[in-house]
Amino acid sequence: MTMEKPKRKLQIRMLVMFVVFAFCLGALGVRLVFLQVIDGPKLQREAIEQQTRDNIVTSKRGTIFDRNRKVLAQSSSVETVTANPNEIRKAKKDAAKIAAELSVVLEMDAAEIQKLLDKQTNHVTIKRKIDVEVATRVRELDLVGVYLQEDSKRYYPYGNFASHVIGFTGTDNTGLGGIEMVYDEALRGVPGRVIALKNALDTDMPFQEETHIDPQNGTNVVLTIDEVIQHFAEKHLETVFREEKVQQGAAAIVMDVETGEILAMTVKPDFDLNHPFELVDEEEKARIDAITNEEERNKERSNALQKMWRNKAVVDSYEPGSCFKIFTASMALEEGIVSVTTPFFCPGYKEVAGRKIACANRNGHGAQSFKDGVKNSCNPVFIEVGQMVGPDLFKKYYRAFGFTETTGFDLPGEANGVFYGDSNFGLMELSTSAFGQGPKVTPLQMIAAVGAVANGGELLKPYLVKELVDDDGNVLKSYEPTVVRQVISSETSELMCSLLENVVTNGSGQNAYIKGFRLAGKTGTSEKIPRGNGKYVSSFIGFAPADDPKVVCLVMLDEASNGEYYGGRIAAPVVGKIMDDVLNYMKIEPQYTEEEKENLDVYVPDVRGKSTQAAIKDVRAQNLTYTIVGGGETVKDQMPKAGSNMTANSTVILYTEDNTDNKVTVPNVLNLSLNEVQASLSANKLNLNVSSAGATGSTSQRTIAIRQDPAPGTVLEAGSIVRVEFRFLDVD
Repeated sequence: MTMEKPKRKLQIRMLVMFVVFAFCLGALGVRLVFLQVIDGPKLQREAIEQQTRDNIVTSKRGTIFDRNRKVLAQSSSVETVTANPNEIRKAKKDAAKIAAELSVVLEMDAAEIQKLLDKQTNHVTIKRKIDVEVATRVRELDLVGVYLQEDSKRYYPYGNFASHVIGFTGTDNTGLGGIEMVYDEALRGVPGRVIALKNALDTDMPFQEETHIDPQNGTNVVLTIDEVIQHFAEKHLETVFREEKVQQGAAAIVMDVETGEILAMTVKPDFDLNHPFELVDEEEKARIDAITNEEERNKERSNALQKMWRNKAVVDSYEPGSCFKIFTASMALEEGIVSVTTPFFCPGYKEVAGRKIACANRNGHGAQSFKDGVKNSCNPVFIEVGQMVGPDLFKKYYRAFGFTETTGFDLPGEANGVFYGDSNFGLMELSTSAFGQGPKVTPLQMIAAVGAVANGGELLKPYLVKELVDDDGNVLKSYEPTVVRQVISSETSELMCSLLENVVTNGSGQNAYIKGFRLAGKTGTSEKIPRGNGKYVSSFIGFAPADDPKVVCLVMLDEASNGEYYGGRIAAPVVGKIMDDVLNYMKIEPQYTEEEKENLDVYVPDVRGKSTQAAIKDVRAQNLTYTIVGGGETVKDQMPKAGSNMTANSTVILYTEDNTDNKVTVPNVLNLSLNEVQASLSANKLNLNVSSAGATGSTSQRTIAIRQDPAPGTVLEAGSIVRVEFRFLDVD
């Protein structure tokens, strides 16, 4: 009995130990299963991260080209400076000293760098996108824990050029606006990687080769934009934006009427794509900088940047004013409701529902045909035509021209305009809509719809991207013209081209007139809501040649504040200048009338060194007159100089002796008619060069000089040329 008790205790003890051992073994097994199966992939990733250094190599972003493969945006190779603060601490290096050395090379504050190096982390970015020269200097410092990574930097060769179209990228090379954002996935490519083993000190393992995974370059984007035409639009819109002190921005679009391709699109004010986060409005910048509350200041700055980046040509809507009469006329002619000879009478107003709606000509146009009503941009005529069309047909064509839907354009944020609902589209709304007051459209919708009127009646989808290509120039994807619908017949289109050409030749659009080119178009002036506030949107839209339209151009000025606001006075001349440049660039042959031929500018021949008789013959051959100064037989000098451009029948002074002092003072010719300007300059022995639209021929007495160069009081040599710009003022 005594021996059995110890034996039994031993058995119990062994059983307890076995149970404990079995439990521990089971728990260990469960833990191993958990680590191997459940947490295995996660731990494997963490181990790899701990044992390797994995650096991203930024891919080269695709290039953005214009239609002729001129570079509008490209990427260049740069490097980014990074550091491993933990490695610096483990190596017992002085972070302050490293920060001081880097600050000199990187032109940064040493305290700012040291703050980064003091962090408890394996990676900090010190400075992004440094050029090769600076990167070389960083390498020469040979600092422990400081590394350089391959990177790329976006560069825009033209700076302030098509800013709202091209867009820009952020510090991580992600597109943040325009084409850069919309085509970001194609442009960005696929980043590469550099993988290296690390030791316990978090430094690279010796004798171990790095693994390189090459990045894949992004796809290149070819736009429909023509860099030359874009420059024309930018130049002329910038000029009017400054001169007319436009408060709420301006926009211009040039489109191919046969394809819907956007050849130019510009918005003012613009911004430098290489510095997109810098405000260009100095007054606005100063106002924001003066805000003491940081949160409020940041909010105001963000709002100002968003406004600066806003593409007014696409995302803003406006009342088109008389430009909309193009569509009222088109629908009435298409339905046979009126003809060009249909008679109307304008007493200076039209009464609708007990309210008098005025015509721009308060004295009235009197009896006139529909053709004259279009030429005169007569509100009473179009009120009557709108009422004859009726609300149902009006809404049908309004939709058909695309004003109730977005165009599906390439850029983001496109608005679809504003129109009345069925319940609030009564007689008054129909009447005012007929001459462009009430409905709101975008500039993009407007130019697409006018393109349909010009091209035979087809509404085309406007588009901005022509092709996607690889680095070898191979086309990966191309975009073709898209016909949305047939809106009017080719016969109505042809008739409208003729009516709108008459507007420019003889009517309210004469400030857009171009010698030799048959330009058709329409003026627009709309008072902003609330009515009576004295704020207007001024616009003009025109296409050419009228007998075979190729291009259409729209200019819109929002709140011009320099005294003039009628679209026919300030927007029409801009379209004329843009189209003059564009049509000559496109090598469209001018078609001069006999009257235009008599008033063409001529170039002054070089007659220096010739006998007086030979010089006279050459001068007369250029349709110029002459004055001889001196008694010699050989021309020693001349004024104007050879190659100068001047009006026909101007006078060339031929000096047959040494040119003695023969100075004259430029008179003030502002606000004078063409004949008065010619007489004044001639009396002062000066010549004239007309730098404006339509200031010749039978209508010239209805124009006045609005600008001259050189300025009054300037002293010039006799025979010099004074350039004078004329403007029709009796237009709306």
